[in-house]
Amino acid sequence: MMLLPNILTLSRIFAVPLLVALLWPAETGHEWRIGYLAAFALYCLMGITDYFDGYLARAQGTVSRLGVFLDPIADKIMVGAVILVLCSTSDIQGVHIIPALVILLREIAVSGLREFLAGLRISVPVSRLAKWKTTFQLVSLGALILAGGVPQFPEVKLIGLATLWAAAVLTLVTGWDYLRVGLKHMTA
Repeated sequence: MMLLPNILTLSRIFAVPLLVALLWPAETGHEWRIGYLAAFALYCLMGITDYFDGYLARAQGTVSRLGVFLDPIADKIMVGAVILVLCSTSDIQGVHIIPALVILLREIAVSGLREFLAGLRISVPVSRLAKWKTTFQLVSLGALILAGGVPQFPEVKLIGLATLWAAAVLTLVTGWDYLRVGLKHMTA
């Protein structure tokens, strides 16, 4: 449990409430933008730990069951919390709620599917496309957080929204891939 990769993963989970608090608007104005900038810095740090926990586990040969279990959960908690807060603050609004909802629903569905398949002792490895999906999600949400801190640069928000849509498309494609694998075992 106390391996460095696991500690990094747990730190991401424990940092989510702080990230949400920094994004939560106590009031509008200058202080709120500072919260977004601090949230962006924390979000980047969380992304860095996401990379290094897996890298260190593989490099040190310390891949653990706990780490394999917690890493995707940490990612989903972070992505889900950020999407919900950004929707509640209207940083994601209107038609752009659709890709946010697609991402949330896919994450829930794939988690349930993985749990079902685990009961059958079937492992579904993460595909290269799913890693790109995660990258697009992280970039889009990071850009949307940063956009709240630098409203004078509207192109940052446009980048965030464009990559949110790209992430949603990849989310649908990779979700379908997982579902096809799952359906083979559900009907067998």
